[in-house]
Amino acid sequence: MTTVAVIGGGLIGTASAAWLLADGFEVTVFERDPEGRPASAGNAGVISLPEISPLARPGTLASVPGWMLDPLGPLTLRARDLPALTPWLGRFVLSARPSQVDHATRALGFLMKTALADHQELARRAGLAATMRRAGALYLYDTDAGFRSGLAEWKERARHGVDYQEITANDARQMVPALKGGFARALFAPESWTVSSPLQILLGLRRAVAARGKFQTAAVENIHTDTDKIAVVTADGVETLFDRILVAGGVWSRDLVRKLGLHVHLETERGYNTTFSDPGFEIEMPVFFTAHGFVATPLEEGLRVGGAVELAAVDAPPNFARAAAMCRKMRRYVPDLPEIGGKEWMGCRPSTPDSLPVLGAHPKDPRIVFAFGHGHLGLTLSAVTARHASGLVAGKPRERSLEPFGIERFQ
Repeated sequence: MTTVAVIGGGLIGTASAAWLLADGFEVTVFERDPEGRPASAGNAGVISLPEISPLARPGTLASVPGWMLDPLGPLTLRARDLPALTPWLGRFVLSARPSQVDHATRALGFLMKTALADHQELARRAGLAATMRRAGALYLYDTDAGFRSGLAEWKERARHGVDYQEITANDARQMVPALKGGFARALFAPESWTVSSPLQILLGLRRAVAARGKFQTAAVENIHTDTDKIAVVTADGVETLFDRILVAGGVWSRDLVRKLGLHVHLETERGYNTTFSDPGFEIEMPVFFTAHGFVATPLEEGLRVGGAVELAAVDAPPNFARAAAMCRKMRRYVPDLPEIGGKEWMGCRPSTPDSLPVLGAHPKDPRIVFAFGHGHLGLTLSAVTARHASGLVAGKPRERSLEPFGIERFQ
C-alpha cells in the first residue's frame, strides 16, 4: 500500500487525508499544534460558492488609501512587518491587473463548479453527519455608489454562472428582521451555504483520519528526497520514510517549500471574530457588511461576527481591538447585538497575492504535492482541494484547468 505523509492537520490537510484514506492510501498526518487556533476552526462557516473574485483587483487598490487611514478598518498593515511583506505586496499589485483578475476569476470558478458536490462526497467518505444547509447570503451596501461598484463585480461573476438578485433595503430587512439600521441597497446570493460548526467539521475529520490512519503531533522540520522513499524529519529528529508527501501546512508550508529549493509568496491575512453564544435574536443567513469587510453568520456556537484583513507576521501579538471594532460597526445595522459576552478569536489565513491556492506537484519531483494558501476560501475549497490533491498524489496527470494553481508561477 502506498504510504503518504500529510503535513498539516488543519482543514485542508485533514480533508485531503480523509479523501486519500478512502482512495486506499496509508496516511499519516503531522500537525505541529493540534490545540492551536487554526483558521480552519475560526472561520465564518460559509461555503461561499459565489466568491470567485480575487482580492487583488482594481477596486481593492482604489479603496486601500481610505482603509489604511482607519487603524481598525477592513485592512491594516503592521509597520514593523512591512519589509518582510513588501515582495508579497508588490506581487499583489501586479495581480490586480485586469488580465490577471480575469485569469484568477476563471481559475476559481473552475474549482467552485464542483465544490459543493465534493463537500457532500467528503462528508460521506469521512462519515460526517449532515452539517451543511443552503441558506443564501445577504450583501449590504451603505451607499448607492457602493452598490453600483459591487454590482459591476457581481455582473462579472454572473458571466461564470454565479446567481444573484438585486433587492431593496426593505427586502433585506424582511429576510433578516434584526437589520434595523440604515443601508442603501442589498444583493442576495442564493447559492451560499453554511455549516453548523467549522470547529466540529475539523474535529470530525481528525477523528475520521485517526480511526483509519495516523494523526501525529509533531512539527516537520525537513524533507529529504534523495532516495527511493521520501524522509520526513520532525523537530525531535525522528525520520520516517514515505512514498508520497502532501504539504498542506498553511503559512508554515513556505519554510518547507524553501528547503525543497522552491519559492512561494505566502503571507498571513490575519482575521478576527467575536462569537456570541446567545445574542438574544436570530439571524437567518450570513450577512456581509461590504463597506467594512466583515460578515455575521449563525453557527452552532452562536452568532459569529468577523473578517477583515490584518497583514502581519504570523507570530505578532493579536490586536483584539479589531474584533471589538467590527462589533461596534455591526451595531449600526443590528443595534440589539450585545455589548458584552462575546468570545474573541484571531487566526492566520495563509494567502497568496493572486488569491489562488497552491495546488499541484513539485515541478521536479511529482512525489511531492502542495495544497496550501487558500486565504478566505479554506472551508469553501477544502473538499475540492482534497479530491484534486488525492489525484495528484496518485500520479494522475494534472488537469489543464489546474495549471493556474501550480507553484511554478512563483519560480
